[in-house]
Amino acid sequence: MEIQEKVELLGRAAALDCDGPVRLSRQEHKTQFLRHSRAFVTHPQKGKMPLMRTMLTSACERNCYYCPFQAGRNYRRVSFQPAELAQAFDDMQRKKLVDGLFLSSGIVGGGARAMDGMLDTVDILRREYEYSGYIHLKVMPGAETAQIERAARLADRLSINLEGANAERLARLAPKKDYWQELLPPLYWVRQHRHTLEPWVKLPSLTTQFVVGPAGESDHELLTTTISLYRQAGLARAYYSAFGPVAGTPFAHKPKTSPLREHRLYQADWLLRFYGFQLKELPFDSRGHLPLDADPKLMWAQTHLRHAPVELNRAGRRRLLRVPGIGPKTADAILAARRQGRLRNLHHLRQIGVQTGRAAPFILLDGKMPEYQLTLPLAG
Repeated sequence: MEIQEKVELLGRAAALDCDGPVRLSRQEHKTQFLRHSRAFVTHPQKGKMPLMRTMLTSACERNCYYCPFQAGRNYRRVSFQPAELAQAFDDMQRKKLVDGLFLSSGIVGGGARAMDGMLDTVDILRREYEYSGYIHLKVMPGAETAQIERAARLADRLSINLEGANAERLARLAPKKDYWQELLPPLYWVRQHRHTLEPWVKLPSLTTQFVVGPAGESDHELLTTTISLYRQAGLARAYYSAFGPVAGTPFAHKPKTSPLREHRLYQADWLLRFYGFQLKELPFDSRGHLPLDADPKLMWAQTHLRHAPVELNRAGRRRLLRVPGIGPKTADAILAARRQGRLRNLHHLRQIGVQTGRAAPFILLDGKMPEYQLTLPLAG
């Protein structure tokens, strides 16, 4: 099989095994070769970067009930050799089609063996091709400690996907995976063993991913786990992937999870990470779910700010972040504008980036409600 065909097939496979949705431009969708093999990541220094997203192999011996690569399923299996994949990436990188690599894999012969092939691929890129750019590695279940250390030296980002909110939920999704032995320990490894790496080794960032819906978990369960990982393991980001049934798997007849549920989880996650909210402040229902028909921040404001609006000329940053339509950058802009003079009208707020249609019902300007308010829908 030609390398180009493998890139296409395994790029398409990786799009099914990704951390978050693949977002491609209209131009990229016109090119079949790049259609599935390229996605984007936002780099803190470089901004938006095109990645080659691929798998080392789509063959797998695990029986995860939701997975298109499940052992025994009728699916075309394709594999790269490490040197072959390294060459394919180098070709695309030299043509300036990509500026980074996201590498995952199915598991054949155990997680450690799968991890060796991925590490060998990256090692070839770093040593033989002298590639110093962005690499994201997915750590395989069952990877050994020495492999995690090697991955930390080679990659800029590592993902260790828990998939289930806890051990009970994982057992319903992937009975051959061990939450406590295979998945959770690697997430804590970098923080716990950073002293074993040389001072010049930049620690990779960490991500995890959850399959949302088919295991019956609540939003509260998912967010409880992620907030713990943010605080204790130094997790950079959690991804929530709404479940979609795949023909030929045990979960083929389970209902699709609403993309809106995924969206609400990301909104709540953002509130916990960047807006100073506590888990207990989020508007969970009696089952531990976030309402699908309302933005969680807007719901909180309707309860807590409707009759106690925030004075924008006096409130501190933490209080400003509680107002719908005001985010971290906008809160900073308000604080900066206040050093130049008082905020007196919505026009001034719009100029510095405030979404006044959302903010107006919950704010005061010099002790007065704004001169007009836009209709404030609960959805969205």
